[in-house]
Amino acid sequence: MVMVTRLNGKEFYINPDLIQFLEETPDTVITLSDGKKLVAREKAETIIERIIQYRTEIFIKLPVLSKQDL
Repeated sequence: MVMVTRLNGKEFYINPDLIQFLEETPDTVITLSDGKKLVAREKAETIIERIIQYRTEIFIKLPVLSKQDL
């Protein structure tokens, strides 16, 4: 999950797999795959960096398979 901040300062976590669009208008609008929209304080670039970090942490924890395992 990725942490973002509402305009009122309240932090919340979002599943990055549900994000369809990030737009800066000038606030960052997060559009989810179901069409729901959320507004965040962070710039789109910051949210993207957090998504990359989140995914990297997940993939690092995956077991490495050898050809013998296949």
